[in-house]
Amino acid sequence: MTGEDKPRVGEGGGDDGEGAGDGGVPAARDAAGEVIGVRRGMFGAQNGGDTSGYGGLVRTVALPGAASRPYGGPRTGPGEEGVFDEIADELEGALEEQDLLPENAIEKTVVDRGEMTFHVAREHLVRVARTLRDDPALRFELCTGVSGVHYPGDKGRELHAVYHLRSLTHGRLVRVEVSAPDADPHVPSLVEVYPTNDWHERETYDFFGLIFDGHPALTRIMMPDDWQGFPQRKDYPLGGIAVEYKGAQIPAPDQRRSYT
Repeated sequence: MTGEDKPRVGEGGGDDGEGAGDGGVPAARDAAGEVIGVRRGMFGAQNGGDTSGYGGLVRTVALPGAASRPYGGPRTGPGEEGVFDEIADELEGALEEQDLLPENAIEKTVVDRGEMTFHVAREHLVRVARTLRDDPALRFELCTGVSGVHYPGDKGRELHAVYHLRSLTHGRLVRVEVSAPDADPHVPSLVEVYPTNDWHERETYDFFGLIFDGHPALTRIMMPDDWQGFPQRKDYPLGGIAVEYKGAQIPAPDQRRSYT
């Protein structure tokens, strides 16, 4: 089996109905989940700034719930357990060897649309990340970045940081997700474990206001140093800033037109 043929986590494979469907289309999301709110309009704007023309849309916002074993995933051979179970077993066993109960570090394990995510308590994030990197059976050597997410309806855990990990040794993908409340937006920095996260954490701080404790130089990377607020939070006002060009002033998008 060549590297191109070998199924990888998140890319389908296996015979348990998980992963991509025909034509590479992601598998349907399980209807079960944790409903955290209702979104109205295209972007959920509450202040009249939605100029998309879809202000009548109404849909629930739901997070996928915890998965139960067997987790499934691509299989490494006939009769073998799915790759997701193998990854979970190895991680939990490695944490126990460090005298850390897995249930204290891993809040829940989610398998959704053929992809696996470990939701980790922020106080144990660095240890879990280092274990995923260094354990010979795991070897997630590369973190391709950290993404910020803001769920205002997820009370007590509104801000999320999502890390995308790749094992070059085993050809696998997995996510690690950690959350923090708006009132205490602190998570540990992973720069000491994955140095390439330096700029990614700065960008997530810049746009979402997540403070990565221990980062060597946590400053804005895209917005001006004196910018007020964090533009990709859901409570940041939609709209924009008037643009001046050659003596003319172009109004901000939310001031140009209205569909109401």
